Amino acid sequence: MRTSQKVLVGAGVSVLVLAAGAAVAGPIIYRELLTPPAAEAPALSGGEQILSDVATGPLDPTALAGTWEVAEDSEAGYRVDEVLSGTDVTVTGRTPDVAGTFQISADGLTLEAASLTVDVASISTDSAQRDAYFRDEALRTDEHPEASFVLAEPVTLERVPAAGETVQTSAVGELTLAGVAQTVTAEVQLRSDGTSAEIVGSIPITFADYGVAAPSLGFVTVEPEGLVEFQLVAERDGA
Repeated sequence: MRTSQKVLVGAGVSVLVLAAGAAVAGPIIYRELLTPPAAEAPALSGGEQILSDVATGPLDPTALAGTWEVAEDSEAGYRVDEVLSGTDVTVTGRTPDVAGTFQISADGLTLEAASLTVDVASISTDSAQRDAYFRDEALRTDEHPEASFVLAEPVTLERVPAAGETVQTSAVGELTLAGVAQTVTAEVQLRSDGTSAEIVGSIPITFADYGVAAPSLGFVTVEPEGLVEFQLVAERDGA
């Protein structure tokens, strides 16, 4: 074989190898380099108390009783897994447009009522195309611009927590998404200093339960289940 033919054959083999490698590595490169990391799961802000000058020991129940309102630095959204050509990618969408109230009993132990609303039209991810699909096709925000959660059963603690102590509990409520209401259970962590509180948690959902079709675009599919997530700051009404 002449040298020129050997060079051409070698070049051709190299191209095939590179093409095969790209087919395998492409999704991995997309995941690692082109897709921003998913937002961290909701979590309380470290192990310290909310305010550094808060006294330790049980909170005064009268400091907890009454109405609390969602304040600034709150956010809510979703977490879903996508499969891109066989490669798993986790996607998170977030919005700060969250409003709501919590009603605590006089003894400071029972969450008697809670209502939250989220402007789903403002939820954003790293992709404008994905946002447009979820906003216009999946969630139909022109018809149903908000999602909501309303507490269905009171939540009672065994004792009044200490200032800054993390409390873990569950809350059963009605989640309305895309105009469809379903009974759900939110897993929640919270803590308070009597004036402000942090509340974080998640709700597992199946999209089909809300009439939402997870998109499948051939090379990209979205898993049929996901999480609604929230990371809230609440303050005493009038504080």
